[in-house]
Amino acid sequence: MPADPDETRPAASGDTGRARQPRLIPGADVPFAIMPSQLPGDIRGFVNRHTELTNLTEALADNAEEAVATVVTVITGTAGVGKTSLALHWAHRVRDRFPDGQLYVNLRGYDPGSPATPEEVLDRFLRDLGVPVSVIPVGLDDRASLYRSLLADRRMLVILDNAATIGQVRPLLPGTAGSPVLVTSRSRLSGLVTRHGAARVGVDTLHEDDAVALLRSVTARYRVGDQRHELVELARLCARLPLALRIAAERAASRPMMRLSELIADLRDESGLWDALTAEDDDTDAVRTVFAWSYRALPEPAARLFRLLGLHPGTDFSLPAAAAVAGTDTRTVRRDLDVLVGAHLLEQPAPGRYQFHDLLRAYAYDQVRALESADARAEALRRIIGWYLHTADAAQSHIVPFDRYHLARPVPADVHLLTFDSYASALRWYQTEAANLVGATRAAAEAGLHTLAWQLAAVLRALYIHQNAFDDWLTTSRIGAESATRSGDRVGQAEAWESAGKAYFQARRLDEAETSHRTALHIRREIGDRFGEAKSTNALGLIGLRRRWLEDARSFFDQSREIFHDLGERRWEALMQSNLAETLCELQQPRAAADILRETLAVFRDIGDRFGEGNALFLASWAHRGLGDLDGARAAIDQALVIAEEDENQVWQAHWLVELGHVQRAAGQPADALISYQRAASIQRQLGDRSREAFAIEGTGQAYEQLGRIAEATDFYRVAADTHRELGDRWSQARNLDHLANVLAQQDRRAEARTNLEQAVPLLADFDDPEAQALSRRIAQALSDG
Repeated sequence: MPADPDETRPAASGDTGRARQPRLIPGADVPFAIMPSQLPGDIRGFVNRHTELTNLTEALADNAEEAVATVVTVITGTAGVGKTSLALHWAHRVRDRFPDGQLYVNLRGYDPGSPATPEEVLDRFLRDLGVPVSVIPVGLDDRASLYRSLLADRRMLVILDNAATIGQVRPLLPGTAGSPVLVTSRSRLSGLVTRHGAARVGVDTLHEDDAVALLRSVTARYRVGDQRHELVELARLCARLPLALRIAAERAASRPMMRLSELIADLRDESGLWDALTAEDDDTDAVRTVFAWSYRALPEPAARLFRLLGLHPGTDFSLPAAAAVAGTDTRTVRRDLDVLVGAHLLEQPAPGRYQFHDLLRAYAYDQVRALESADARAEALRRIIGWYLHTADAAQSHIVPFDRYHLARPVPADVHLLTFDSYASALRWYQTEAANLVGATRAAAEAGLHTLAWQLAAVLRALYIHQNAFDDWLTTSRIGAESATRSGDRVGQAEAWESAGKAYFQARRLDEAETSHRTALHIRREIGDRFGEAKSTNALGLIGLRRRWLEDARSFFDQSREIFHDLGERRWEALMQSNLAETLCELQQPRAAADILRETLAVFRDIGDRFGEGNALFLASWAHRGLGDLDGARAAIDQALVIAEEDENQVWQAHWLVELGHVQRAAGQPADALISYQRAASIQRQLGDRSREAFAIEGTGQAYEQLGRIAEATDFYRVAADTHRELGDRWSQARNLDHLANVLAQQDRRAEARTNLEQAVPLLADFDDPEAQALSRRIAQALSDG
């Protein structure tokens, strides 16, 4: 049964008919994939702050009628004073006022590691708002513009936690009052007040009564008989800072039989020692005094784990990662983690995940530098980075078993990597650890562990290929290239440049992709790496194929195939044959392509390469269709789609569904083709591949044209042409302009048709293949007749 045409029809420019949902227009009216609800949990035992909560609510209400003004409120105060707790407690109270959800990010402005950049945050926010990956712009300004557009008519709450500078915040501000922003910072961020009219809510230390109430709320179930004057003294020693108060109260609660006066005396002694060691005299000193007091009370295994975790290269970590840092087993480390969580020296935001408050992470880092030798620190860092490297390697073996980078060295004896039982479990691990993997690559480079840095970049390439994680991909590639250069490792340089080239290619930044792959090719030829040379040559062929420089692509594929043949690389030779067959299909030589594909199919089936087999079947369908053998084409594409379904691979399925639509149209089944194209476009939209989505949209137009529904065809051709123009695909744009001119002429809109044909002429100037020449002649004849 054919799809409802209004399910797939985009709104045409200037259309005055009934409103239609433009479901297939790339980048336009992007729907929310889900309603973001990103607030961390509320704070247990939150006390008072009535004035501050009122000030936050009033700041929101005071700006409610300024419909065009962004509402920004800055919560400012010293470290450990409870800014984040206040922000989250208030946000949970008012979340029902924001029906479109809440966005939250920790900007890590005061973290010992790297702070979050606006580019990184916008990339994450845009994904969370349902924007396909390939629609996300590269530049900061373009990302910020798209972000503001998405929030313009929404009512969302945006919380930017732990901002250090105005530069971190400004690109993340929406453009209208519907989505207010709450910023927490140790800085006053005066620029937000003067330029953006931000309200400022200062957070001071707790009043004495509130500090005592917080202490009692934590200790109530464990201690009785504590005197108020003792609690007042304990609060004073904690500078009445909530973070310090919670840690002190937890220590008191864990020692119910110890008199509070003894604990206070112990803390007072610690305070005196700290005073002797520092010339500072501020609230932060009081916090660090409490840290030290609590830390010194830990059993040594937990204390050592605490300080070693200061070396972890990310903001949160798993139980196995903690075990890797400590160089022990998960059973042992779980006990120590429980001790640290119980002492409020670590937080556990989710089962199996742990994180530091930034002050505590800084304290842990200070302790590990003071109490562990340089060799011990280096060994712990090498263990955790090695754990990320080899676990990522295990993940890629499930996610991309044939295209993985192979680590030459075995897993070190002290690295107990995770293993995975499925594609899904491996992918979940990567998605959870994505930020830490970038952090590990950066930490390896900064520590001079350059081999680990470039190897991480090489291993991650295989994971990034199927995720379109362009920011992380390019970041790790650059770090890897720099590390390999510093260590003089030419193999590593080539691997890193290949990774960068693949990232640029997948992001359709073809000039940068070519530069990267030519750099890798030069290095590989220089060091005599024939296998690597063949891979780089193939990459240049794929760039030529994408640009429709078909003879160049054919030459590169031939060169690469010969090298792989000489090396006895059977699979890679078959892959080059498949690439060559695709080029021949584009050159309108289907017989030669079909002959090649019979051989490659046998190879892929023999070695069990499911993607290679499915791709060869897809190309065989194309070749048989070109020969007029529609039964053979349908059999081939049906087999390919069975492989995609059995392997639950939507990337393959969406790509191959377009070929099914072509076969169905050729067989006189445009209604069935419409369903195939619609399914393909819908999946590509989810995957974020705008180019392939546009091919499905073009096919939809062709199906509508074949059905005689010319108005619908017009709309779809227009969308496809516009998308190809935005992506710089001159050939596909010209082809769709020709389609568009044809259906406009059928509607007697000849002036518009002629304009589209005239726009197509210069786009075809760079192409000299038979299909392009035939299209140029047809357009020239139409313009001459018109």
